[in-house]
Amino acid sequence: MTAHKPIRVLLLEQIHPDAVEVLQSAGFEVVSADRAYDEDELIAAIGDVNLLGIRSKTHVTDKVLAAAPNLIAIGAFCIGTNQIDLLSATAHGVTVFNAPFSNTRSVVELAIAELISLTRRLSEKNTLMHAGVWDKSADGAHEVRGRTLGIVGYGNIGTQLSVLAENLGMRVLFYDATDKLALGNARRAASLKELLHDSDVVTLHVDGRPENKNIFGEAEFAAMREGSIFLNLSRGFVVDYAALRRHVETGHIVGAAVDVFPVEPKGRGDEFVSELRGLPNVILTPHIGGSTEEAQQDIGQFVANKFRDFVVEGSTALSVNLPGLDLPRREGSLRLVHLHRNVPGVLARINGLLADNHVNVEAQLLGTRGEVGYVVTDSAGGVTQQIVDEIRAMPETIKLRVVF
Repeated sequence: MTAHKPIRVLLLEQIHPDAVEVLQSAGFEVVSADRAYDEDELIAAIGDVNLLGIRSKTHVTDKVLAAAPNLIAIGAFCIGTNQIDLLSATAHGVTVFNAPFSNTRSVVELAIAELISLTRRLSEKNTLMHAGVWDKSADGAHEVRGRTLGIVGYGNIGTQLSVLAENLGMRVLFYDATDKLALGNARRAASLKELLHDSDVVTLHVDGRPENKNIFGEAEFAAMREGSIFLNLSRGFVVDYAALRRHVETGHIVGAAVDVFPVEPKGRGDEFVSELRGLPNVILTPHIGGSTEEAQQDIGQFVANKFRDFVVEGSTALSVNLPGLDLPRREGSLRLVHLHRNVPGVLARINGLLADNHVNVEAQLLGTRGEVGYVVTDSAGGVTQQIVDEIRAMPETIKLRVVF
């Protein structure tokens, strides 16, 4: 058996140069582009690509995956993966990685900056000053100390925001669909309605699962406290922004900050269209929650290392769609990484085939996740092309890779 051709990588959407350095140091061939590709462009480019790196603007559809016979992994160099058809990726044997932690601090710091800015009415004062109007007044300006922050979604970002807000002297309420451990003096709200009623500032940090679409609309804004502030740095499609505008215009909500939108321009300089434009007490930012140099560098290194470890070791630790396995590699061993449908008897058939051909298994690890199973097997030698072909021909096999 001979080693495979060099690994080919396509990185889109201006991924940090550190990712390129990690991948090239591993011997991979890397092609980078500064923008997102649409479906047709991606189909035309992906035929011989093994690893695809994207951010939030490039959508990997079933049609794209069907045109990518050599693709083994996709890296979302961001938190969200809703731009990837995960079910189709799994069916095609493509592992998906993301960066669930790397830009947490950047998003939290933006949220803190915005809630202070809105509480002090800095955006309105700034607009007046640029218009030549001197309006030195304390009306409507408050300290954040002693005010209540309501966090909807108590995950990685929500929990870190909770800690920093408490350090600023804020009281913290949170609401999450699943049970979460409260940090510090934060208190879990019994319901979303309770959180909205008791909070001076409400901030959304929910994930991109489809069931979160339009979770925050007219009824939720109406339930918020009179004179409160609203932030959304999570997903654009979770909020009815027309309803938000109505409540800002009536003064029920005195300020808002929004970083994510249902439809976002694909490129720098493209026109941005939103119901929220033109409101002086609404801060609009172009999806920059994680856009700090520190976060992008960390994301680039994190996902690129996941790519490298998957290719070299077969490691799927922190994979979004496959069982997370990380078996230490034995020097000089040959490794089989086998993704298959999760039905009884697959592991027994693989081991029976190896035993019948006098192949000694030195180490093995199996994990299952839903309808798929993933097994990593090391041997000192004796694995022939015929054995590989027989495992690959098993009806349960989705994808088999040989790692030398």
